[in-house]
Amino acid sequence: MPDRLRPKGPKIIAVTNQKGGVGKTTTTINLGAALAEKGLAVLLVDLDPQGNASTGLGVDVHDRKRTTYDLLVDEAPLAEVIMETGFENLWITPATTDLSSADIELFSNEKRSFLLHDALRQHAIDDFAFDYVLIDCPPSLNLLTVNAMVAADSVLVPLQSEFFALEGLSQLMLTVREVRATANSNLRIEGIVLTMYDARNNLSRQVEADARDNLGDLVFKTMIPRNVRVSEAPSFALPVLAYDPTSKGSQAYLALAQELTER
Repeated sequence: MPDRLRPKGPKIIAVTNQKGGVGKTTTTINLGAALAEKGLAVLLVDLDPQGNASTGLGVDVHDRKRTTYDLLVDEAPLAEVIMETGFENLWITPATTDLSSADIELFSNEKRSFLLHDALRQHAIDDFAFDYVLIDCPPSLNLLTVNAMVAADSVLVPLQSEFFALEGLSQLMLTVREVRATANSNLRIEGIVLTMYDARNNLSRQVEADARDNLGDLVFKTMIPRNVRVSEAPSFALPVLAYDPTSKGSQAYLALAQELTER
């Protein structure tokens, strides 16, 4: 039974696509930064063993004393895992390669699918007063991704504007339906965001048309362009909004944040 005396928690969004290279981590970092730019308090949960979201926000691997692995496997207190980033209103629970063994280590745990759900509902999270929690999922439909979906209110799917983009999406939708049926009846699709979009390219336009024909209003109006500044920003451990605020990529993520908050 929910504790009616507790404040309403943050909106939790799992950013996921089992295909790699679709702009999932880039979208998590930059959407988080754009929401933070709007004055909203945002926590990024790095659930990818590659730890790219942590690196992309300038969190050195040697500074990741407590990580998402500790949160799940050792059920560490949330307050000990959350780290400040160098950006106002933006926090992170970092990840390291330790997380790659979590599937095996958690297999015998009866509540293995609910560990992140429970971790993000510790009373300690109330002290931070987060508005949004964005979960950067690994590029596979494994136990970590299921944990994210069980913990989340909704799923946001980055979709690369390239051939075969829609292939594999049906499997993701099936997983969402299965989680909804068995563990999180309130889970919904937040939306599909087209990434690496090039309006000059016939293929990009065709992927957009196919996505909108098949998925309708689930597809965000905002599309993330193929933009060199977005690609360069992670090598400087910065969101593109900090690296080049005037770039087309920055403006697109600000527009996506605005559209998300208005939905």
